[in-house]
Amino acid sequence: MAGPVRASEEGLIARYFAPLAGPGADGLRDDAATLTPAPGHDLVLTADAVVAGIHYFPDDPPASIARKALGVNLSDIAAKGAVPRGFLLTLALPDDWTEEWLADFSAGLGAAAAEAGCPLLGGDTVRSGGPALIGVSMLGEVPSGAIVRRHTARIGDRICVTGTIGDAALGLRLRLEPEAPWATALDPALRAVLADRYLHPRPRLAAASAIRRYATASMDVSDGLAGDLAKMLGAGRTARIDLPVVPLSEAVRRACAAEPGLFATALTGGDDYEILCTVAPEAFEALRAEVEAAGIKLTAIGTVTAGEGPPRFETADGGVRVFAAGAFSHF
Repeated sequence: MAGPVRASEEGLIARYFAPLAGPGADGLRDDAATLTPAPGHDLVLTADAVVAGIHYFPDDPPASIARKALGVNLSDIAAKGAVPRGFLLTLALPDDWTEEWLADFSAGLGAAAAEAGCPLLGGDTVRSGGPALIGVSMLGEVPSGAIVRRHTARIGDRICVTGTIGDAALGLRLRLEPEAPWATALDPALRAVLADRYLHPRPRLAAASAIRRYATASMDVSDGLAGDLAKMLGAGRTARIDLPVVPLSEAVRRACAAEPGLFATALTGGDDYEILCTVAPEAFEALRAEVEAAGIKLTAIGTVTAGEGPPRFETADGGVRVFAAGAFSHF
């Protein structure tokens, strides 16, 4: 029996992705696009891919998959203090793709792109021969020389993080073990919070301008707070973290109360897509005021110190926690 009739590659592009194209993309009818940065600005480029079965579940809603693929890249742009300008999309589809899936995916992608003011500029659509792969290359811009790098924290700086930590990591655990005692102990509203944070990253674009003005170093938390902080500090610097003040949502607090072992998952599990940054002590209040005026919580969780070794996560009673798994790694 013949399979479903599918549009050609050109037809797919014209139907689902050309409506998302921005200026310079020529309606996705050419092999390349143009993008002119604003006068006095540098381009900021980043790329991340999400793969079925690795970064998302194949049966996740297609619109949510699209939002995640775009959101993880927007998060990198925000952490650099940049403004998104456009993106390129590489879409490798499995053999069993359907027009319905692609329609929902492109609708979610278009909505997320419109919210971020970040149009599609081009890309490629291919058959994967395996699981689906969605690669996004994001372009942003900052005033010349103003990008906030990862490894430029200074001894004595305050360490800050936006939002809350661990929601997405526990959302993944909830998806994997929905009948676990800790999961069933949560009321449906809190379960929904965790599930939503795993499906839908919240790139902190509204904080980017304040990060650019005040932060001495910045990165997004994608692979776990403990491990990403260690990556940020580098040689000659470590940190003291006040563990009780690390910001946790009510959902994470309730989950950890039911199963204390989940606290380590929250600190190391990844997918937070919050901004981790450092700031001079005298500039902290100005940074917090601007970030919170944009509707985003900012919490100071510790201090950069001189030394070597992993950050010290200090408990309320003066003890030190060590997390065996520092950060997610593909390899």
